[in-house]
Amino acid sequence: MCAALLTMLMLPRQRVNLSTRLLNSPTRNIIIKMGLLTGKTALITGAARGIGKAIALKFAEEGANIAFTDLKIDENGEETRKEIEAKGVKCLAYASNAANFEETAEVVNKIKEDFGSIDILVNNAGITKDGLMLRMTEQQWDAVIAVNLKSAFNFIHACTPIMMRQRKGSIINMASVVGVHGNAGQSNYAASKAGLIALAKSVAQEMGSRGIRANAIAPGFIETAMTAALSEDVRKEWMKAIPLRRGGQPEDIANVATFLASDLSSYVSGQVIQVDGGMNM
Repeated sequence: MCAALLTMLMLPRQRVNLSTRLLNSPTRNIIIKMGLLTGKTALITGAARGIGKAIALKFAEEGANIAFTDLKIDENGEETRKEIEAKGVKCLAYASNAANFEETAEVVNKIKEDFGSIDILVNNAGITKDGLMLRMTEQQWDAVIAVNLKSAFNFIHACTPIMMRQRKGSIINMASVVGVHGNAGQSNYAASKAGLIALAKSVAQEMGSRGIRANAIAPGFIETAMTAALSEDVRKEWMKAIPLRRGGQPEDIANVATFLASDLSSYVSGQVIQVDGGMNM
């Protein structure tokens, strides 16, 4: 067996579609496809379902090993882990309360121990507890700020020392168009998402000299279990406001996240990318 063929067989089977490496053989050329994220480890919060799951699957397709967290790893979370692992990468799931500072530090240390590095952090954990300002309770406000915004601070605080030692890293905060433009009845959610944008911009300024980039994605109307619960009338009103006349798919967000996680965006930092079908121009 020729040396080049033996090398190919010893490499992981995960191969994706954009960059390629050419190995020369005395008898033929063997092309081995490499993913955009091959060799990287991505930590994604709230990835058992929805947008977070779509990002994890896309990252895995591009060769990244995946560590994901959720409040609890139930049967659904375990199925997600198996789906990701089936892409040919390493994947581990961790039960963690992202809003707890000490618990986050512990889980990040464990992930670093299990994977050896943390190259990409996606702060995706989020909840909604909507209500008009005059009817909103303190508990509604505090819960949304804790899960959506404080959790991102917790993970960035724990991950940046690791990234600094590596002299590289990409941080992606999952914001929302609501965080850019506001929305009646969602003052807590809007404030948390606006905070994620400002957090990304601030971290980008602080950490840029250490090789760490930070950006935010602001999704618009995305077809998830959360939006599926809306009435048909509400959905139709949303569609009228979108120039592309359709809702987005979780994969639309995953594609942008892949760009920001990869070296294709090596000179992009401190930015907010709205993925909303042209709804807010």
